[in-house]
Amino acid sequence: MIILAGLGNPGPKYQNNRHNIGFMAVDEIARRWRFGPERAKFQSVVRDGEVDTPAGPVKVLLMKPQTFMNESGRAVGEAARFYKIKPADIIVFHDEIDLAPGRFRMKTGGGAAGQNGIRSMISHVGAEFRRGRLGIGHPGDKTLVMPHVLGDFHKAEQPWLEALLNACADALPFALAGEDERYQGEVLRLAPAPKFSPRQAAEAARKGE
Repeated sequence: MIILAGLGNPGPKYQNNRHNIGFMAVDEIARRWRFGPERAKFQSVVRDGEVDTPAGPVKVLLMKPQTFMNESGRAVGEAARFYKIKPADIIVFHDEIDLAPGRFRMKTGGGAAGQNGIRSMISHVGAEFRRGRLGIGHPGDKTLVMPHVLGDFHKAEQPWLEALLNACADALPFALAGEDERYQGEVLRLAPAPKFSPRQAAEAARKGE
C-alpha cells in the first residue's frame, strides 16, 4: 500500500488557498482514478483506491489530514504505524514557495525549508518520505509570505493550476511504481509551467492579471 497525503487546512475558509494545493492534488487524483467515498479515519478524510501501474496494480490510501497544516504529521504518522508503511511508501503533495508557479518537483528526504506541514511530517514519520512539491511562487518579500500562501488562487492562475493538478493525477502510475524521476518529467511535459519568475507571478496574482 502507498499513502498519498495532501497537505492543507480543513474547512471552506481555506479551501481555495494556495496553501491548500496539496488537498487539491489528491482530490483530483481521487476523481481521476475513481477512488471510493470519503470517510473519517486517522484524524483525516480518507479514500481508498487502486491504480494500475507499469509494475502492476497498487492499493492507495489517500489522506487529507484535518489537524490543520502544522500538525499534518500526526495524522499521517498514525496511518503509517497502523498499516506498517515505511516512509518510502508515503508521498506527500504540498505547496512550495521556492518553486515558480506551476513548476513541479519530486524529492525524497531533506529538511522542511520553512514548511510547517513538512516539519510535522519529519517529526512523526522521519525525513525519508517522498514529496510532490507544487510550485506557487514567492511574493518577493518575506513579510508577504503568509498572506500569499493563505490567499486564494486568482482567476488568472486557474489555467496553470488546473493543468498541474490534472497532470499530477494522469501521470500518477509512474510515482506509484517508484519511478519518481519519470513521474516528475511526465507532469512537466503535460503541464508546462508559465514562463515568468516567481516574483513576476506573485505580482501578477496580486493585481489579478
